[in-house]
Amino acid sequence: MQLNGIFSDLFTFNILINCFSQLGQISLSFAVFATILKKGYQPDAITFNTLIKGLCLKGDIDEALHFHRDLLARGFRLDQVSYRILINGLFKVGEVNKAKDIFNAMAQNGVAPDVRSYNIMINGFCKIKMVDEAVNLFNEMICRKIIPDKITYTSLIDGLCKLGKIEYALEFVDDRSQPLDIYTYNSILDALFKNHRVDEAIALLTKIEEKGIQPDMHTYTIHIHGLCIGERLEDARKVFESLLAKGYNLNVYTYTVMIKGFCNGGLFDEALTMLSKMEENGCIPNDKTYETIILSLFKKGENNKAEKLIHEMIERAD
Repeated sequence: MQLNGIFSDLFTFNILINCFSQLGQISLSFAVFATILKKGYQPDAITFNTLIKGLCLKGDIDEALHFHRDLLARGFRLDQVSYRILINGLFKVGEVNKAKDIFNAMAQNGVAPDVRSYNIMINGFCKIKMVDEAVNLFNEMICRKIIPDKITYTSLIDGLCKLGKIEYALEFVDDRSQPLDIYTYNSILDALFKNHRVDEAIALLTKIEEKGIQPDMHTYTIHIHGLCIGERLEDARKVFESLLAKGYNLNVYTYTVMIKGFCNGGLFDEALTMLSKMEENGCIPNDKTYETIILSLFKKGENNKAEKLIHEMIERAD
């Protein structure tokens, strides 16, 4: 192939394939691949992986599988990345059994699954609530002397917490070999608060801070919401006001959680005051903020106040 008089090597061809794939022009990617073979170049793993990824990005997962099988039949060697791309693509379209088949085929084809391969499988299972399958893979990793990393633990702990299996999740926290980040701790805190284990959640939050891990705004929102649903509204208010006093720029979700806490506690004047305060602080209410107050006002019979807020919300939308 000649490009404006410049002879193209495999490196250049691979760049072209990637560019066309990113643009969704997968037919052009394969035209370049055909040129590579015609010119007698030996395509490498980057060539194959880019083509497989391009097919997956376009949603042509069956074509990706067919291409994968064709490459193996022609004696080309694929690497761990090839399998990871396919497995990830299969999970995205809900082809769980095919993802398992490809994962199991790795070792049969002489490609040893690495921690990243296991992570894609574990995360995929956790996202569709097949946590038992994920735990089995974790145990398999340990047996094969593959060391789990932060992503492994985060996926498992988050999946277990979302299913309410808090005790099991806490075991992974205690047994981990990798330090956890605030994202993982947020999953545990959220599960503890939602299961009304408020004191345990607060103790864990203290422990997190003592470890030098900085809570993020999502952590604080979980904390405030947890105190509200745990009927500790005054404590929630104190945490909220403490954040304001420390100069935190609270987001609309944090304000809305506090407003909902006031509404559920029957403190409508405080909720309306908070609505005004958030605007004064440069935080614009969203539909959920208004909906929370309006529904609560209607339930209380404060129809005039509710209708006033509806008109205000409509005016903002205009």
